[in-house]
Amino acid sequence: MITFNINTLLDLAGAALGLCALLSVFLLALSLRRWRRRCLALEENITAMRREIGVMASISLRTGRRVQRIQHEYSGVADRVELVELRGSTPSFDRAIDSARHGTDPGRLTQQFGLSCAEADLVTRLHGRRKTA
Repeated sequence: MITFNINTLLDLAGAALGLCALLSVFLLALSLRRWRRRCLALEENITAMRREIGVMASISLRTGRRVQRIQHEYSGVADRVELVELRGSTPSFDRAIDSARHGTDPGRLTQQFGLSCAEADLVTRLHGRRKTA
């Protein structure tokens, strides 16, 4: 029969405590290794996201420039549409022709009837008074 004295019990308790400590250190090392892998994966993801954000920023900048260029190129369209709406229907051409026959210059036709400069010039050339020398 085994007799347990205080020293044997303390030795067994110490061994058990040491074994628990060793097991805790081993589990902590495994956990730490997993956390390191997770951190490395997150850092790689952050790096990839930074690259993608850079690409998106570049695309956004180019798109913004294109939009500005298109706005600049077509800024006169609204004015042109307004002139066409002011012009209305064909009677404005008839009135412009009558005015041109009475000697109205192309600039005045443009203002008065909403014609473009080319249209006013054409109406004046076709229907305006002939200049005599």
